[in-house]
Amino acid sequence: MPCLLCASRNQEEFGTEINVHFRGIKNIDNPGVLFFPKVLVCLDCGASRFSTPQDELLRLAGHAATRKAAARECNITGAVLRRKITFGA
Repeated sequence: MPCLLCASRNQEEFGTEINVHFRGIKNIDNPGVLFFPKVLVCLDCGASRFSTPQDELLRLAGHAATRKAAARECNITGAVLRRKITFGA
């Protein structure tokens, strides 16, 4: 399969180590998700691609779902507080 950017067939597969870190100060102690995919690198333009293994994908998705739930809870709490302040409760 040719490179998606430059259409070159001069590509090579390499073993890698990738550690996905989660943003924000609240994740300072979170080690992230470490996995070891093979990366296909175009030796002409440098474009690279890889697929995230299923187990690690589930861990990333679980963290994303937890962050979304926390954000929703924070929004609800903020809305309740604003309402109490507005109505003097």
